[in-house]
Amino acid sequence: MGEKAVLIMVTTGGRDDAERLGEALVVEHLAACCSVVPTVHSFYYWDDQLQREHEALLLVKTLESRASAVLEYVRSHHSYELPEILQVPIEGGSSAYLNWLEKQVAQPSG
Repeated sequence: MGEKAVLIMVTTGGRDDAERLGEALVVEHLAACCSVVPTVHSFYYWDDQLQREHEALLLVKTLESRASAVLEYVRSHHSYELPEILQVPIEGGSSAYLNWLEKQVAQPSG
């Protein structure tokens, strides 16, 4: 594995939104794999009001070099005014999986 892998977590308004974003990221080769956790319960303040929301969580597995493109894609296609987008470094894991991940999203040489 030559490049560092990262996990990008994105909350969405629901499962359909998460699946739409995740599938597009994989089709565009911005992510090797996206997984959807269909229901998470989120609590936060917005406009000074406590919000209680049922959302979906999109887990995006990609390379650090593609992370800014993922963030830009999510920002421009997300339904929220201020989407939660968090990037976490992947410090370890199955080397075979990480090698596969890199091959899926590596930029073509040329």
